[in-house]
Order: sequence, then C-alpha cells, then structure tokens
Amino acid sequence: MKRAAAKHLIERYYHQLTEGCGNEACTNEACGSSPGFRRMDNNAAAIKALELYKNNAKLCDPHPSKKGASSAFPENSAKGAHNFSACSNGKMNHKDLPSTREDFRDLNYLTEEKVYEILALCGETEDYSPLIRVIGRVFSSAESLVQSFRKAKQHTKEELKSLQAKDEDKDEDEKETASGSASAMEVDPDAAASSGEGASHDSNNVQKLGPVEVSVDIEAVRRVYDRLLSNEKIEAAFLNALVYLSPNVECDLTYHNVYAADPNYLNVFIIVMENNNLHSPEYLEIALPQFCKAMSKLPLPALAKLARLWSQYGADQIRRLVETFQQLITYTVISNEFNSDNLVNEDDGVVAATKCLKIVYYANVLGGDLDTDHNEEEDDEPIPESSELTLQELLGEERRNKKGPRVDPLETELGIRTSDCRKPLIPFEEFINEPLNDVLEMDKDYTFFKVETESKFSFMTCPFILNAVTKNLGLYYDNRIRMYSERRITALYSLVQGQQLNPYLRLKVRRDHIIDDALVRLEMIAMENPADLKKQLYVEFEGEQGVDEGGVSKEFFQLVVEEIFNPDIGMFTYDESTKLFWFNPSSFENEGQFTLIGIVLGLAIYNNCILDVHFPMVVYRKLMGKKGTFRDLADSHPVLYQSLKELLEYEGNVEEDMMITFQISQTDLFGNPVMYDLREGGEKIPVTNDNRKEFVALYAEYMLNKSVEKQFKAFKRGFHMVTNESPLKYLFRPEEIELLICGSRNLDFQALEETTEYDGGYNRDCHIIKDFWETVHSFGQEQKRLFLQFTTGTDRAPVGGLGKLKMIIAKNGPDSDRLPTSHTCFNVLLLPEYSTKEKLRERLLKAITYAKGFGML
Repeated sequence: MKRAAAKHLIERYYHQLTEGCGNEACTNEACGSSPGFRRMDNNAAAIKALELYKNNAKLCDPHPSKKGASSAFPENSAKGAHNFSACSNGKMNHKDLPSTREDFRDLNYLTEEKVYEILALCGETEDYSPLIRVIGRVFSSAESLVQSFRKAKQHTKEELKSLQAKDEDKDEDEKETASGSASAMEVDPDAAASSGEGASHDSNNVQKLGPVEVSVDIEAVRRVYDRLLSNEKIEAAFLNALVYLSPNVECDLTYHNVYAADPNYLNVFIIVMENNNLHSPEYLEIALPQFCKAMSKLPLPALAKLARLWSQYGADQIRRLVETFQQLITYTVISNEFNSDNLVNEDDGVVAATKCLKIVYYANVLGGDLDTDHNEEEDDEPIPESSELTLQELLGEERRNKKGPRVDPLETELGIRTSDCRKPLIPFEEFINEPLNDVLEMDKDYTFFKVETESKFSFMTCPFILNAVTKNLGLYYDNRIRMYSERRITALYSLVQGQQLNPYLRLKVRRDHIIDDALVRLEMIAMENPADLKKQLYVEFEGEQGVDEGGVSKEFFQLVVEEIFNPDIGMFTYDESTKLFWFNPSSFENEGQFTLIGIVLGLAIYNNCILDVHFPMVVYRKLMGKKGTFRDLADSHPVLYQSLKELLEYEGNVEEDMMITFQISQTDLFGNPVMYDLREGGEKIPVTNDNRKEFVALYAEYMLNKSVEKQFKAFKRGFHMVTNESPLKYLFRPEEIELLICGSRNLDFQALEETTEYDGGYNRDCHIIKDFWETVHSFGQEQKRLFLQFTTGTDRAPVGGLGKLKMIIAKNGPDSDRLPTSHTCFNVLLLPEYSTKEKLRERLLKAITYAKGFGML
C-alpha cells in the first residue's frame, strides 16, 4: 500500500505539472497554472514529478473549477491510484469535452468495443483528448493493461473493485486461476488456431506443442492498433505511455516476482509488442530500450511461454518482431562509437534487445519444421580421461566443462535444440546483425563468455546474432587458450615428474607413408593420453626442412584426406553425380580407423585448417546428435530418394503394381547382393498403400543409420575426442560446421586483391603487381585453386571468403629465372620483379603446377 500511495503522489505531481491546479493566480512554481510556469514535454514532466516527490515539494489543492472535471487529482476516487495520463498537451478546454467524460475517467481497462465507442465520440467533436487520456492511463499501467483486451468475458464491477490494491489484486487473480471462476486463462484449442495468430507452420508441430493459453485477444489488439496508429496525436499517447510503463514493469519483475503471482502479467508484453511502430525512430531513443530492459527481466518460464506463443504467429509477424529488435541494435551501434574502451557489451539497450531477440529466435525455431524425434543415442562409453587429471586438480587446472557442452537455459526450458529445426519460419541469416559484428571486440567478449558472470554480457551466449566469421574467431580464441593451457600443464607436469614432456602434438611422418605414420601415432595418443590431442599440432615431414608455423600442417591434412578418401581404400563410397562421399557399410577397416578419421577432422577445426572433404549435410547433422531421415537421402543418395518419393506419391495400387516387400538388397564390397529385412520376416510382408510410409522411413533409417552405425559411431567418437570441451556445438549450426571444416567454395579473387598487402618495395600501383592480378584473374577455376594451394596451403577460401585471407606479396629480387616461392604458414608470396607479363605468367604457372614439398629459404 505504501508503494501505491507513492505512485498516487507522483501522479498528482505529474498532473500538476502538465495541467495545473486550475487557479490562474497560483504561486506554486511547480504548477502548470502558475503565470511564470514554463511548459515541458511529457517525458520531462514525468522526470520532474519524481524529483518533486523525492523532495516532498508543495502540492496544490485542486481549484473548485477543476474538481469533478478532471482526473488530475483523483484523491476522491478509489481507483485514483491507477489513473494516469501520459499524453496531455497543455490545458484542456473542459467545456468542449463530451458529457461521457466522467465514465472515461473511471475506465481502468480497455476492450475493443470500448475503444471504438470512445473513438466515435471523439470523432463527433473532433477532440481526441478523452481517448488520448484513456490510452495514457491504461497503457502506462501494468495492472490496467493486464486486464485489457481479454479474450474471455470481462470481469464484473465487483471484481474490478479488487484491482485497487495491488496485493489484493494478486491474491484475487490467484484464486481465479486456481478455481477457474474467471475464464481469463481459458482458450479454445480450435480458437487458438483460427483466431488469426498466424499458425502457418506444420500441423504436427502444433500438436506436439499444444495451444498456448493466453487471456489476451491478440487479433482484437491488432485491429485496435490498426485503427489508432494512423492518428499522430494518438500514436504519441502510446509512445509516452510506454516511457512511463517500462520502468515500473522492470521494477515489478526485478523485485516483486509479479509473474509468479499472476501469469496474466505476460499480457503486458504481448499487447505492447503488437505495436507495428515500435521500430520507428521516435521509439528507438528511450521507449523501446527501456521496454526491452523490462522484457529481459522476465523469468525463464515466462520467456518460454512467450516464445511458444510467438511460434504460432506467421512468418510475417516473426519478421516484424525481428526487425523491431534489430532496428534498435543497429540504431544504437551506429549512433555510438564502440571500441575496446567503450564496449558494446556494456550498452544496456543493445544487450536487452539481444536477449529479447533470443525469444523471437526460439519462436522461429519452434514455429518452423521441427524434427525432435530422430536423435542419435549418446555414446555410453566415456572418452578416457588423461593421466594428468590428478596433477591438474592439484594445480587448480581442472578440466573445464566436465558436465558437457554449454546449453542455453531457454533451449532447455523449451525442450528443443536449433538442430531440431529443418526449416525455420524465416531464415536464420535474418537474425545476424552485421553492424554489431563489426564493433564487437571478440577477445573481450570471449572472456566474458568463459567467466560467466551476471555483470558482464557475452554475445557468444546469443550466437544467432553473430556471423560465421565472428563465431569462428571466438572458437579460435577458445582453441588457442586451451593449447596454451595444455602447454602450461605439460611444463608443470615436467617439473613435478622430473621428465621432459613434449608441449606439442608432434607428428613426424614420411610423405610416401603418411597414413601409416600419422594414424599409428594418433592411435597411440588416443589410447594412452587423449588430452595430448588438445595440444597444438606440429608436423614434420621426414627429410624436409620446413618448420611448421601452420603451412606444413595444412599440407599434412590435405595429403591425409586425399589418401583416406581414395575409393580404392574402401572406407568410403563416392557418388559421381553428387561428388560426395559416404561411409562404406562393407568396409574391411576396423572401427579404430574411422575413429582416427574423426580425430583428423577434429584436429583440423582445432588447428584452424580447412579440409577438402565432401560429405553430405546429414553427416554434420549426425555429428550434432540428429539421426538421418528420409529427407536427408536427397543429399546423400539422390537416386534412392527420388525412387522412394515416387513410391509415396504413386496413385495406383502399390502392392499389385510394384510387388516389393520389406526386404531390400544391398551390394557388398565385391558386388555381391546382400539381403536385409526392414521388418522381421520382411520378405513375406508386401509394401502397400497403407504401409508405404513405414517402408520409406525404415529404408532411410537403414541406409543412413543402421548400416553404418559402427563406422559412424567410431568416427563421431574420434571427432569428439578433440572437440568435446569446445563450444563448437553451442555456437554453430550443422551447415556452419561444414563451412568451418571445408571452407567456402566461392573463390572471390576480387575480394582477395582488395585485401592483399605488399612488402619489400611493392605496392598496388607497381606495374608488375597490376600484371600479376590481370594474370591471376585470367586463370581458370582449376588454376586459381592451384594458386591458392601454392600460396596458402589449401585450395579453399576460409570462413567469410577470400576477403578474410590476409595475403602478402613481397619482392624477391630483380628480374631472374627463379620461380615464385611462398611461405604457406603466413600466406606470403615471394615474387621476383619479372620484366614482362608473359614471363610472369609462365613462371607463375610452372610454380603452382609443379610445387611440392618444403625447404628452407
């Protein structure tokens, strides 16, 4: 009650400032009726009212001419604690107000019908002040807004009397919720789908999620906004009311736990977010940032409920919500100069808007095409711990994330994962904010991510807003810090044990026996001490002088991949039509070999190397914990997919016309047919129109999961030996992991030219440099790949494209017959100053075509 009394006094000060007491001879300097009073806008008046309350300033008594004609001083009304108008422009001409003004003064909630009634009366007199005052009063009060635009029957007058005291209001609502006496929370499941909340997603998802019960009539709110927002004066009322509403709502959620007492409190956010003008400039300065801060204070169950509700909206509504929060983030970023001293992480508005965008992101996932059933079983056999573990504990260096990778709390509350979504309502790319990525100090953000304190926000906890380049940088920091940690542990271990240990993962291999040497060594490490896989990789080719600063490792990975994926070895099958590899179910290689391949892929990510690996997307989905399904066959086995699709779409009699059973035939390594029953006694079970869906599902399950279960399980285990402590799974979606491993297939040499730097006397205006780029641009696609291989150690573009590749062209002496050389570790091309363009082309082509091996220059 003390809080209600304080609020009541602040409202009196506010109305005194905006309307005055009615006494034209008033001597109170803080009264609008005082002759010397200087008018102020509504925002300034609200702030001034708070100051006057704190200072216990003088309050005018209402002049007789004002009593009964204005709600500025509502002390005679039991409902006065809720009466507030945030939209009053100077003194009103009370003689011109309609006779129904008294009824409007007592109005503490709105319905669609009541809004139209007031709007009609205002239209007759061409005076919209009564409607502006009602909107200001209702939309600036959480208690009033909660009761407005109810879907079910409205409360009686006796029930409304209970709204005067806040605590009594909460108690009454709890009783109503428990007993069901008021139908505020009752929603007809059919009505939820047909009320226009835009359920455009798959009906199976609706059935799984169930209808989200909310008491507000969303369609009525939308119709009201459509009618009112076209009037500028009325639109200003919504804006000013939101400025007053937001701090109060934030206070309620932070200190009073209002949602637990009354779940209908969520109506405030549902109603406000239906305002289509929230992304307009006038909201971006104060109103929207404050409201986002309030929304970010919602407890986890409320955030989940809001996400479920919004997931029932159509793609257009989801896009509108995304644009609202993105507009605020972009506006704030470009309006400020963020740098290492002024971090964007410390801007409350950007942080709050990002947290709100997370709700929309999960609504987008929930509303999309979900597949929550087909999950890979977790590997029951734990990855062996390092023998260093006890020492690490003694040194305070316990393994991080022992409980597994980080999981977003909202994701857990909703019971879904991003990888469950086959196709979201709107593309994931629309959630990325490029201006934010440009100003984000990733080293600081990564630190906040690892520290996990409430006082410091990390955008890595909201990876949907980051592009692949930024996330890759965060992963790079994580990998490097872990490498340094392993190096430190090794040094301390050496001191304690008194024996010299290698701080690197050192591999010495023969170029012509690379598979035998590398895989045997990695197998020993995986068995004896898998923690060594987390050390920085250092490769040495026997008989060659190259020092591995990154370039030697790149070539090592390329050679290993070429050998492993050679079809003659028989570990993988190759599809000529798709140019993709798949696990060979008939392979003679043992599981250990596939484990080692997984280790190689993990090491490539861990050491920031790109591999020329061609897997279908289903492999990356399986690495993220999802099973392959019929839809994945389109990538991995397109011919089979098309046949099964035609079977599903066949309009004739399947049993009589096709004569197929639940027994299928596969070919082994030697071309011999092998029969497999999809169901027990499959050869005797015909495929019919009724069971063909089951046949297709079982066929896909066999091809993508069961037939390669041993091979893939071993492969996945090897991959996780390296990446199990990495935020990889938390940060990246399956398609982004493919980009991370394989790099970009789009080779934009124009972008490479723009970002290339020069050294040793060269610059971009040199004649030879111009000739060089003209020559490179004239190369065919294969020659361009050879050039990249020669210069950088890989023929693929990094994450973000060739523009992210920092290449340096340095002068290597005057004109001579020497070939160009390169330092692949540092992406440096050493180019002699050839006398003619023809000689440059001839020497360069010879270098990139026949280059092989490493030497010391």
